[in-house]
Amino acid sequence: MSTYKIHPIVMGTKVFDKGMMTYQHGYGTPYTIPIYTWYIEGGDKNILVDTGEMQPIVSEEREKAIGGKIYTFEEGLAKYGLKPEDIDIIIHTHLHNDHCENDYKCPNATIYVHEKEMESVYNPHPLDFRYLEDYVDDAKDNGQIVTLDKDTEVLPGITMIHTPAHTPGGMSVKVETDKGSVLICGFCTILENLDPPKDVKAMEMEVIPPGTNTGPYEAYDILLKARDMADYVLPLHEPKWASMETIPE
Repeated sequence: MSTYKIHPIVMGTKVFDKGMMTYQHGYGTPYTIPIYTWYIEGGDKNILVDTGEMQPIVSEEREKAIGGKIYTFEEGLAKYGLKPEDIDIIIHTHLHNDHCENDYKCPNATIYVHEKEMESVYNPHPLDFRYLEDYVDDAKDNGQIVTLDKDTEVLPGITMIHTPAHTPGGMSVKVETDKGSVLICGFCTILENLDPPKDVKAMEMEVIPPGTNTGPYEAYDILLKARDMADYVLPLHEPKWASMETIPE
């Protein structure tokens, strides 16, 4: 079985209220999150987890806020000698627009996603405005999309796990590396979600659900399970990863 290296590449940012990440906490605090594409290096396939924003805002202020450089899709791949047409596999945590805007640039990729995400992108709930079918139409018409309805080992050492804390079809990605197993969370979180501050723990809360969730009780329980699924757990929008070349280092 191959062991892999995980390279976080910032391909966008969002500036909003911190409470969008931390349910019931942090409201009124401005916060900048990085939007990642994760390049999974190893084996004989070029693999990405999510594809980021098509036209990211690149500014000194935003790069300073996250502590790392912001790339376009093409620039980020070029760091590793790749072009969009070189990508063999795209694994989606979910299909909110900021996670799939560059799919159409990868005509040779097989794209794995939970079937409930495909249902949501074409028939979203009115509360969830983050789905936009335009970003998946080309891949769908080209027959590139493989839908899943359960936990699935996509390749030896890479497993998609259904974790619907943030969206109905949210999938976390467990990757075997030479330093242990790593879980890329399939829900929009930062480190504080998995390791809350003392005042939150004093309320007997072990984790904080994502600010946007499918149901706070269920999301809380899913986070508890995800926390113990791997040796390393990577919240999907944690700024700390923006300055790191490989995780775990």
